[in-house]
Amino acid sequence: MKILLFSTLYPSAVRPIHGIFVETRLRELLKTGEVQAKVVAPVPWFPFKAARFGSYAKFAATPRMEQRNGVEVHHPRYLLPPKVGMNIAPYALALGALPTLRRLQRNGFDFDLIDAHYYYPDGVAAALLAKWLGKPFVVTARGSDLNLISQYPRPRKLILQAAEQAASSIGVCQALMDKLAELGANPSKLNVLRNGVDLERFVPEDRQAARERLGLPKEGSYLLMVANLVELKGHHIAIQALAHLPGVTLLIAGAGPEQAALKALAARTGVADRVHWAGLVPQDELKWWYSAANALALCSSREGWPNVLLEAMACGTPVLSTNVSGTPDMVNSPVAGELLESRSAQALVKAWTQLQARSPARAATRAHAETFSWMATTQGQLQLFGRVRHAQACVDHR
Repeated sequence: MKILLFSTLYPSAVRPIHGIFVETRLRELLKTGEVQAKVVAPVPWFPFKAARFGSYAKFAATPRMEQRNGVEVHHPRYLLPPKVGMNIAPYALALGALPTLRRLQRNGFDFDLIDAHYYYPDGVAAALLAKWLGKPFVVTARGSDLNLISQYPRPRKLILQAAEQAASSIGVCQALMDKLAELGANPSKLNVLRNGVDLERFVPEDRQAARERLGLPKEGSYLLMVANLVELKGHHIAIQALAHLPGVTLLIAGAGPEQAALKALAARTGVADRVHWAGLVPQDELKWWYSAANALALCSSREGWPNVLLEAMACGTPVLSTNVSGTPDMVNSPVAGELLESRSAQALVKAWTQLQARSPARAATRAHAETFSWMATTQGQLQLFGRVRHAQACVDHR
């Protein structure tokens, strides 16, 4: 079976962790040996690579084609004008990617279906490409595409049109498929295939050894956050909570536009000396940070299926998370951690206190994570994609 994965959420040489969860799911699928795949991951066109242009410069520096983990990845450009970009993005995406898809077909990769990720604009663009090329497609919803973007009338209309045209929709948690059904999608086309966790990459390391490796004092308690520094992730809540958690150090792994404001907040709150800024941490190094911490905090206002929770648990570290979308499906056991009663510093302090009093064994937390392997998701994909290919073959032979 030949799959064309289509998404703007995919890592590249210049943004190696962008959409890493999409790449991981594909890698697990390819391990079966039953699928061939190529990736088309468009990026917005931008003319300048100078660092002063920030994230836009990374678009310009993205290679047109690269090999990642043995997979051929193409990065065609598309125009995304300011202010009107949200409304025209699906059409710009589709038109920018179409020549690449046609070239792949001419060169012998006549894919059986398009596997799109993120409903808007990517899934809507995939619907256009599928129509133009006469191919079936599936779309995976991942969070804000349905929880946030569908609040706008035109994107909501286009999302529903794409869902009607799609052979199937996939949600990384039940809450997302419930949301799509609530918007008006056909429930018979909705499937839940949750993300798994890489149990070979994320393993428990000795806590004291991890702290020594990272240059952290071996004594004391550590609360970790692994997330982009943007408001919706709730770093400000953890910083505010720190004032009520004496002896606890907050470790922050991530980068983003809120860093200066968060540092200022830490200074105003009087906890700046207990906040450690790790910056962006490569995937292969994250296990050391997870293992060094007593708990991971996720204070998001919205999520789909936040992989960091499973990654931390796979390293034997319990989690403290807001109760949003897929998080209750993961934090569903005392050994997994605590769900916050509200998105507030007070709730985080209470959850930390309860967790430390219970102090689940690291081996038990790891065992909980092991119930979220990729095997079920991979088999679910194979079965779903097989049904889609068979249905298309029946149509083609009429």
